[in-house]
Amino acid sequence: MSLSCPLCSNTYICHYHGDSRRDYWQCQTCQLVYVERSQHLAPAEEKAVYDRHENSPEDVRYRRFLSRLFTPLNERLVPGAQGLDFGCGPGPTLSVMFEEAGHPMALYDVYYAPDRQVLEGSYDFITASEVIEHLAEPGLVLTQLADRLAPGGWLGLMTKRVQVREDFARWHYILDPTHISFFSEATFEWLAAHLGMQVEFPDTDVALLYKPLLAP
Repeated sequence: MSLSCPLCSNTYICHYHGDSRRDYWQCQTCQLVYVERSQHLAPAEEKAVYDRHENSPEDVRYRRFLSRLFTPLNERLVPGAQGLDFGCGPGPTLSVMFEEAGHPMALYDVYYAPDRQVLEGSYDFITASEVIEHLAEPGLVLTQLADRLAPGGWLGLMTKRVQVREDFARWHYILDPTHISFFSEATFEWLAAHLGMQVEFPDTDVALLYKPLLAP
């Protein structure tokens, strides 16, 4: 099996944690913690987990949860900014919140909104809430999303972050079998530098990456 990092492709990898279900590896370059592909769920098994999600725009608690990403990102957008909600899931809600704020939204989800034509557009902002921890190839996907951003655009990501190694074994986030990529603040800082972007951490579990305007 190949243990090259799925974010930065580096092969300087160390075993981070193991349990009865799977092993977790950490890249020593970008600090991503990840599960090797041979221990991922099959697509049908993965979708079966997602099908049990019951998120809805009518759920006030879910809206409150999403507001941790929505509020700081919305504050940074110009009126009428056009966005893409990547990994919108079976009950798109974040996109509804942005549309209510006057921002037209496109949707993409590999299972529930699989129109890849939307991935060829250009956007002022792209959101991925509780998505990147599911990515088998985060380096490829995040680079593609950054490429779809117009200069001056924002990439808004929400995922729980790896903190200290001693707490990882007790972390509820690793109990979900569809969670396979785990980011830390250091990982986001590496990612921003790699993409030529700037990163901010405005709220718990939220990272906002800014694509600078082109130089005159």
